[in-house]
Amino acid sequence: MEDLYQVGSITQTHGIRGEVKVFPLTDDISRFKNMKNLLLDAGKEGYISLEVENARPQKNLVILKFKGIDNINDIEKYKGHGLYVTKDNRVDLKEDEYFIADLIGCDVYLDSDKDNRFGTISDVMETGANDVYEITLESGKTVLVPAIKDCILDVDIEGGRMEIHLMEGLID
Repeated sequence: MEDLYQVGSITQTHGIRGEVKVFPLTDDISRFKNMKNLLLDAGKEGYISLEVENARPQKNLVILKFKGIDNINDIEKYKGHGLYVTKDNRVDLKEDEYFIADLIGCDVYLDSDKDNRFGTISDVMETGANDVYEITLESGKTVLVPAIKDCILDVDIEGGRMEIHLMEGLID
C-alpha cells in the first residue's frame, strides 16, 4: 500500500446521524474543510475509503460527516480508529514548510563539511515560535537545532538531505 499519513483519530460519535468527533493531528484544523476523501483504519477489515460530506471545527476537535454513513450504528464501532490520507491527498504546503513525516530520517550535513553526514533527523518538536529539529549523531548523542533561516540552509525532501549551519553553542 502507498504511503499513508494520519491526519486524525475518531474520538467519539456526535449525535445519531453518523457524525463523529475527530482529534486532528495537524496544526491547522481548517484543513479538514478541504479534505474530500479519507481512509479509515478499520483494523482487520483494512482501510475503508470515506468521502467527507461536511467538516466543521468544534473547540480543539473537528466534527466530520461521511457520505453514506447516516446512522450512529454505522460508525460507532470505529471509535479510536485513525483517519489517513495518501501522499497525493495531503494539503499543499507553503514555501519552506514541510511535513514532519518527510523530515524524519533525512540525512543532515553541515555547511562546513558537505561531504560527510553529520547526523539524521530523529524528531521534530513544535514549540510555537519555531520548530526544533532533533539530530541524532553516529555516537548516539543528539543535537537540537532551531528551524530558522540562520540554521536551516537547504532542504531536499526528495533526496532525503538537509544542509545546516551549526550556530555556536548548539553543540558541546
